[in-house]
Amino acid sequence: MPFTCEREELGVQDLLSAISDFVWGPFLLIPLLLLTGLYLTIVLRGLQFHKLFYALWLALIRRKEAEGVGDISHYQALSTALAATVGVGNIAGVATAIHLGGPGALFWMWVTGLVGMATKYSEAFLGVRFRRADAKGEQSGGPMFYLTYGVGGKFGAILGVLFAVFGALAAFGIGNMVQSNSVADAINSQWGVPMWLTGAIITVLAAVVILGGIKSIGAVTSAFVPVMIVFYILGALWIIIANLGNLPEALALVFADAFTGTAAGGGFAGAGVLLAIRYGVARGIFSNESGLGTGGIAAAAAKTNEPVRQALVSMTQTFIDTLIVVSMTGLAIVVTGVWRSGETGAPLTTSAFSHGLPGQWGGIVVTIGLIFFAFSTLLGWAYYGERCMDRLFGRGAVVPYRLVFIMLIFVGTVLELQTVWTFSDIMNGLMALPNLIGLLLLSGLVVRETRAYFNRPDWDKVPAVEPR
Repeated sequence: MPFTCEREELGVQDLLSAISDFVWGPFLLIPLLLLTGLYLTIVLRGLQFHKLFYALWLALIRRKEAEGVGDISHYQALSTALAATVGVGNIAGVATAIHLGGPGALFWMWVTGLVGMATKYSEAFLGVRFRRADAKGEQSGGPMFYLTYGVGGKFGAILGVLFAVFGALAAFGIGNMVQSNSVADAINSQWGVPMWLTGAIITVLAAVVILGGIKSIGAVTSAFVPVMIVFYILGALWIIIANLGNLPEALALVFADAFTGTAAGGGFAGAGVLLAIRYGVARGIFSNESGLGTGGIAAAAAKTNEPVRQALVSMTQTFIDTLIVVSMTGLAIVVTGVWRSGETGAPLTTSAFSHGLPGQWGGIVVTIGLIFFAFSTLLGWAYYGERCMDRLFGRGAVVPYRLVFIMLIFVGTVLELQTVWTFSDIMNGLMALPNLIGLLLLSGLVVRETRAYFNRPDWDKVPAVEPR
């Protein structure tokens, strides 16, 4: 019987892997995500490039505005989105992409991030534009709403429901059990703490924040997300500076390998251009979530009367996640030369940090980074999942969903999660499909209202918040 059960489990895993490979393969999501981002970049006239500095000022300096409906500030909405996206993918995902696709995968992650900023802008714009107040008076928005009310009709309603179902399920996996398991495993490997004990601690900590709703999540993430990102970046910069002589060669390798391919997996397996593109794009999307639609959910909670302003703030999330944090991990791996070691995932990133930091500090920095990144992702995805449930069943489903989500945090730390990983990949992909359809159908609205906003003579005048 055990043999039969094992064979059945392997059969399920093989089936899920085949589905995941198709969904995230070169014939479905990868070209659709890239081409959608490129199309939105063109019709928005490269808005993510010529408005980037203003967007960063709005997000990080101004942070909030006095007028508008919403539950949290611009900055807190951005922090919630960053909390959900800056996660395991920034440490383990980048390393896996370089291991399987060669250094050129980092270039394609950059490309994904650059065009993904236009996608994220559009998601956030529509998230605010079509948001609704729930039964408690809190703002609820995202693809499940702009598909239903923006696309409209029976087709839009079906797309909205499908997104909400896939989003609620994906939150249990990629936004929950996968993250808690990564934290528990990292702490166990670094300090020998039993995984169940770590699970109990992070479950209690997460429960305190999640049960408080979006205002609690926004307050916590706005406080520690900047700290965790700066902490990790400083560690990576130390390594890059310590290997500064190798940086020009590393950058040249990244750009050349993106179009020629080279050896990956320790120099034994040939990784062609298609592999670099496939893993670079797939892991780039896994990291910044542009195209998945989640950014629109966080944006909808922001206090503003102008969808364009929050959309500008939200697109900086992709810039920070991919063009900064992902770059730090990728360059640390390439400049130290450990990408040829044959290791993959978090151990490869740990190896890179260990080459540049003294003593055991490399492993410590990566472990602490992983803890913060994964824990913050739990908080962000808890909110995404509950908003999907609100769309499906109303406000009454939110608290039960939170309780199940919290329970699964502990479950994730004590189970083997290979099947959960694969299932989560599929759910993420299935989230992206209705969302991308909606973005393409509603792109005309996004362009018209964006141009109308920037044609105003006072478009850059943000309502000031009176000091207390």
